[in-house]
Amino acid sequence: MIFPDIKEPDRYVGLYAVDFGDHSQTGLTAEQVAELLDSDASADLRIYKIYKAYPDGRLELTGVRREVFQMEAGMFFYARQEQAAREDFDRLCRLAEASLPPGRAKVHLASDNNGGFVTALIYPAEYEDQFSRWLLDVGYRTHGVVEGGIDAVSRYYDTAWQIVQKKQLWGGDAVRLLNSSPAEKPVRKAGM
Repeated sequence: MIFPDIKEPDRYVGLYAVDFGDHSQTGLTAEQVAELLDSDASADLRIYKIYKAYPDGRLELTGVRREVFQMEAGMFFYARQEQAAREDFDRLCRLAEASLPPGRAKVHLASDNNGGFVTALIYPAEYEDQFSRWLLDVGYRTHGVVEGGIDAVSRYYDTAWQIVQKKQLWGGDAVRLLNSSPAEKPVRKAGM
């Protein structure tokens, strides 16, 4: 894959590079990659996440399966008491207002109608690493059992949880990245 000259490469960490076969683009947000996957141009796309950048413009990439952009992942914070679950829910929502999450997400306070409660944070799977980091950075802690991942979301949806309260979160970092790191113009491979 041939990249354009990268200025300020550290701004690209956490964004995506896409190889179209005859050209590539770097600096795409997860939302932009998802839009590409929904388009007619998606047949031969290869997607890479930029996880490290060097001052000379070199980037380290890791391949990303396209299915990740069609799944949800989540973190589930369980509590035995409704009051503890409400406190977890309220604290998570307050933290999201004070320090915007990395992407859009939904938060549910739910009951299993059998004495169990959960605060569910559900987000696009392509943001799994960023949400884990965000939760650590904002210092979100609970006292109960925690589980996470794509399979945990499936189990949550397959179980008869009754949603008691819910809130939609909008990610500030994704908006800032979109505004401050526009995707580079496509670069054609030599001879194409």
